[in-house]
Amino acid sequence: MKEGIHPEYRDVVFLDLSNDFKFITRSTMNSRESIEIDGKQYPLVKLEVTSESHPFYTGKHKIVDTAGRVEKFRQKFGNRAGKASA
Repeated sequence: MKEGIHPEYRDVVFLDLSNDFKFITRSTMNSRESIEIDGKQYPLVKLEVTSESHPFYTGKHKIVDTAGRVEKFRQKFGNRAGKASA
């Protein structure tokens, strides 16, 4: 790899603001803020949503019943669209 053209790849702390969940991973993201964990300083990146707070990953996700919507539409409007196009 060429020297001086790649961003610094280092340990970074990501903080989920909705539930104060923190995790350390490697990233090239820059941050003005830092946090001390276990006596070591890390850059701090604040996030609104992570896998710890996202409804899909926490099991609070609503599944949309698309088949039910189609049937409800057909009951309401019948099969008019098929007759008009024929």
